[in-house]
Amino acid sequence: MPKTIQWGIIGAGKIASKFARDLNDVPNANLYAIASRSLEKASKFKDDYHADTAYGSYEALVADPKIDAVYIATPHSFHKAHSILCLSQQKAVLCEKPFAMNLEEVEHMIQVAQEHKTLLMEAMWTLFLPHFQYVLQLIKTEHFGPLEKVEADFGFQPVFDRTSRVFDKSVGGGSLLDIGIYPIFAALATLGRPKTIQAEAQFYDLGADAECLINFEYPKASATLKSTFLEKTATEALFHCERGTIKIEGRFHQPSSVVLTDHNGQTEVKNFESNTIGYSYEIEHFNALLNAGKTESDLMTFDLSKQLIDTLDRVRQEIGLQY
Repeated sequence: MPKTIQWGIIGAGKIASKFARDLNDVPNANLYAIASRSLEKASKFKDDYHADTAYGSYEALVADPKIDAVYIATPHSFHKAHSILCLSQQKAVLCEKPFAMNLEEVEHMIQVAQEHKTLLMEAMWTLFLPHFQYVLQLIKTEHFGPLEKVEADFGFQPVFDRTSRVFDKSVGGGSLLDIGIYPIFAALATLGRPKTIQAEAQFYDLGADAECLINFEYPKASATLKSTFLEKTATEALFHCERGTIKIEGRFHQPSSVVLTDHNGQTEVKNFESNTIGYSYEIEHFNALLNAGKTESDLMTFDLSKQLIDTLDRVRQEIGLQY
């Protein structure tokens, strides 16, 4: 029988709550501990999501010998430091996307993981969802012929709050790293690294990007991508192939349905319902890796994470965004 993985979570915000909810539905996984800079906040999270222990510091959680794996759910700018904190104590790390702030930080994290022979993976949960794997297989096998164009968007209007991390450039706030990563990943996962990138952005007076319009060019294909906090968009992903179109309906980055339309206009809808929010799939994958003694995912590989952050860096360079 697979070992039950004892999980810790660093950070007690919104994304941690969703992760904890799904973790409680995963076999052979136990939410053992939650850590926040506020013990009061950690204790409430512990009660809400049935964890065994609450800590008022990240260091105390990492020092607990019972913990096998840690999910990093802190703001983007802390991902590197908190991942290395865990890896240095040989705690397996599932770090929320984006992996870190830039390629240099990601490469450092990977180096530390390899030095300590400890599992590290970026939590790009979309990759593990059944509907997304289905689409990747259709494109790989050229179900409708070669892929010629990707169109993907992600947009919603958060309530503007100067104190929110979403608008705080110093912690990686802005549309690009928060939601633009999803359309970019859709293109990267299907077309690979772009040959050229063109991008433009609108900015808040705080310096964070409010909207990014991005174009990728490939030798025989292109991608048109958008992330925005200025309007609600369909948040769909369309893959235009030679003999038909594959569409992931909104919101494409989470469990959704897929519409296949051939060149004659005939459509077929594939529904992919889930009993969880969708984080359970990456958790199950990570647990299997840990039980098998693996130190790198065969799906969300280090190379793929490096390609993703490098592409985000190139977009930032195009729009003149510096953290």
